[in-house]
Amino acid sequence: MIQATSFIWMDGQLVPWEEAKIHVLTHSLHYGLGVFEGIRCYKGDEGTAIFRLEEHTERLFRSAKVVQMEIPFSPKEVSDAIVETVRVNKLEEGYIRPLAYIGYGEMGLYVKDAKIQLSIAVWPWGTYLGEEGLRSGIRVTVSSFARHHVNISLTRAKVSGYYVNSQLAKREAKEAGFDEAVLLDTAGFIAEGPGENIFIVRKGVLKTTPMSSSILEGITRETILQLAEENNIKISEERFTRDDLYLADEAFFTGTAAEVTPIREVDGRMIGSGVPGPITKQLQKSFFNIVRGKTPSHRDWLTQV
Repeated sequence: MIQATSFIWMDGQLVPWEEAKIHVLTHSLHYGLGVFEGIRCYKGDEGTAIFRLEEHTERLFRSAKVVQMEIPFSPKEVSDAIVETVRVNKLEEGYIRPLAYIGYGEMGLYVKDAKIQLSIAVWPWGTYLGEEGLRSGIRVTVSSFARHHVNISLTRAKVSGYYVNSQLAKREAKEAGFDEAVLLDTAGFIAEGPGENIFIVRKGVLKTTPMSSSILEGITRETILQLAEENNIKISEERFTRDDLYLADEAFFTGTAAEVTPIREVDGRMIGSGVPGPITKQLQKSFFNIVRGKTPSHRDWLTQV
């Protein structure tokens, strides 16, 4: 269950948590057209900091542009509102959810004059795939559900309705006894998780699905690619198959919620030696040192609250 905080920012005002309500005929509730972000803040040596706030805000506005929603605030106003919402709720560490949605007033598939609204909620939220999963790795299965085709869904946008696909894949995996799912693209290559990008390591080379496939442009994904380059790890952005995943020496998920979570088993097949590998652990350690302010590198990725 969500742990309630004190206030939610709604259309320029801080509203008490229990009063942050919308009408049942809100357009996005019926048709799924809304765009959102998932952002984390971490408690570090210098207090609470939001990780890559600027990049997340930019992606929110890019998503809105793709689906032709005009957010009635500037990127700076949204970033400032996020910082304010974290501060006023005295959130030391947790999750931040900005959501732009089509509000109440019109119904039907084509709406011209409906108001675009924006909310920002924050709450404490621990490790998405579990602390044990973060330490020892998780068990995943390849889903029977395929990822969106690039000409069916505009996959660069982080759209609320797209996550019906993710929920179905996640439910299938959990009910089969796994921790998470892996989705293929419509050509049969590995795409990503329900809410994560995926990496594998084979013979010392770090591989991940390219942006030319139907994947979300993950900010944690881009972070890991940059850290790998700085650590002289060979990188390849290329499509790979299910058996490439089975034969990987290492594998892991990345995402704001998942952070850097190792994969130890896929469809009953052990990945490597069944424990997080050296490259996974190196990148995971670098990531957490940065988000918690334990290293002088990439301080520009942190916005102090």
